[in-house]
Amino acid sequence: METDRQTCFLDSEPLRETDEDMASEVNLNNSIMTEEEREEIQQELAKLEEEISTLKQVLSSKEKQHEELKQKLGTTSLYELRNNLSRGWHDMQTSTAYKKTSETLSTAGQKTSAAFSTLGSAITRKFGDMRNSPSFKSFEEKVETTVSTIKTKVGGTGTAGSFEEVLSSAANASSQDTPTINLTDSAERPC
Repeated sequence: METDRQTCFLDSEPLRETDEDMASEVNLNNSIMTEEEREEIQQELAKLEEEISTLKQVLSSKEKQHEELKQKLGTTSLYELRNNLSRGWHDMQTSTAYKKTSETLSTAGQKTSAAFSTLGSAITRKFGDMRNSPSFKSFEEKVETTVSTIKTKVGGTGTAGSFEEVLSSAANASSQDTPTINLTDSAERPC
């Protein structure tokens, strides 16, 4: 039986124009339309297309009038964009998610600020303790003696002051006592 079907399909002829015309006239419900129904539907379709065209023209006219009125009021696209952004930003700021996030970040910032403040105080206290320690005072005295020795050897006579004064006077003395090189004219120089 299957072979009979296969041969039937293989032996069948291609569709003819009359078959195609007949297939196009059949609607989805497999009922055949009469010529009057077909004409009525085509007239309704033409009427609907005309209404669509008219509505498009009316819409275009209304859009043009809308733009003209906005221009008269001074409302530009940039102005509208700015207003939309402002409104969006305001809406976002009033949202509960934004408020919760803002509060969390504020708390975190306060805690971070307090931590840095505590750290700064601790460092300042440690430097103060270090400067008052006997080893730093011993180091400071050694530097003062070395600087005053260098100062007397360089030619300056002076009294030893505080650590900062000695350092600044040593720096001044070294900048004033730099030797200058006298260059001779190029004609006097031997080749």
